[in-house]
Amino acid sequence: MFSKKMLLGNLAGLIFLTGTSTIVLAQMPVHSEQSRQFQHIEQPLGLKVGVAIAGLALIGLELWWFLLYLPNE
Repeated sequence: MFSKKMLLGNLAGLIFLTGTSTIVLAQMPVHSEQSRQFQHIEQPLGLKVGVAIAGLALIGLELWWFLLYLPNE
């Protein structure tokens, strides 16, 4: 049913996932109440436009792929 290799691989993955999350949580600094608020970071207009165009292009690609693409048969 279960092979020894599969069981050891799953166990190693579980140890890796739980171990890394513990390390990340241990390294998070404790902040005061005032610094927990979001801080505004101004982004360049070119970057905003580029991200918006890339997002719209990816949405258009997904719509084309799932709704309009016809495979050659």
